[in-house]
Amino acid sequence: MSVKEQVLDTIKSAGKPVSAGEVEKLSGLDRKEIDKAFNELKKEKAIISPVRCKWEAAE
Repeated sequence: MSVKEQVLDTIKSAGKPVSAGEVEKLSGLDRKEIDKAFNELKKEKAIISPVRCKWEAAE
């Protein structure tokens, strides 16, 4: 499973909008890798931001 998929799964399993720091705590992944995955997911419109600095799955 790629880092991007792990990040998206973590966001979905949280059940609420989460920040990159929360994803880091929940998944144990490196923050730089999470930031890269966030940028890719934003471009793909797989995640949306309902609140400033928080993200949730678009579906």
